[in-house]
Amino acid sequence: MALRGNLRDFTITQLLNLINLARKTGALMVDGPGETAKIFFREGKLAFAQIGEEDNSLASILYHSNHLTADQYRALHQKTHHVADKELGLLLINAGYISQEDILINLQQYFIAIIHRLFTWVEGFFHFDNDLLPPDDRICIRLDLENLIIEGSRQLREWEQLQDEIPSLDMALRFTDRPGANIRNVNLSVEEWRVVSYVSPHNSIRKIGSATKMNDLEIRRIVYGLLQAGLIELIRPAGAPPPSRARVFPVENKEEQKSLVTRLINRIRSL
Repeated sequence: MALRGNLRDFTITQLLNLINLARKTGALMVDGPGETAKIFFREGKLAFAQIGEEDNSLASILYHSNHLTADQYRALHQKTHHVADKELGLLLINAGYISQEDILINLQQYFIAIIHRLFTWVEGFFHFDNDLLPPDDRICIRLDLENLIIEGSRQLREWEQLQDEIPSLDMALRFTDRPGANIRNVNLSVEEWRVVSYVSPHNSIRKIGSATKMNDLEIRRIVYGLLQAGLIELIRPAGAPPPSRARVFPVENKEEQKSLVTRLINRIRSL
């Protein structure tokens, strides 16, 4: 029987912790906001990950990590389009393009990046398929989950704080009226400048996040920094309803949450 649930009740961090403690082998399927992720584990360790329809072939991963030039990537894509990743990896190693260690490091970084993206998913459904393994032609890794769980817990605390500070993405932004303040003299990051360029009473934070291709956590993080610097302030668009302060994670009672997690651990171990 597959384990199923809602991300409102169990966060990705809690699910990773359960899989780690129970040393499970299988695949965690997560249906998130417009995308589906598949995370594979072997004996409680991360083995493989993929998200949506992204090209997660070895050639694509090496190209985006600057280990292959554009010309090399196009040549490989044309000549080895039907070659499995394991075979392609051996070809690249034997040709002296890259080492086995570099391949594994790049795959590990790519899979970790997918997990980090999942940490921002607070809406959606999941199910765990016991003993389901990734395709035989894909290269797998064996990565302990402890550091990912710690990072996920930290990011969850940050998310909850940002939820309190910026309860609604439907709020708009405007520059503060501070005599003598000149934003051109402020040292902002590239991401902050991108957000600043869209600041207007007519643009909601949600629209700015969409325009800058930032997820909810990223846009909240940037806006919070600009608010703390006193450069912008939140305003309610004309005619908009009052912002809701409902929390994303409805399980407020810590004892109730602990009981739910304990029951889920026991259920996973019994699969």
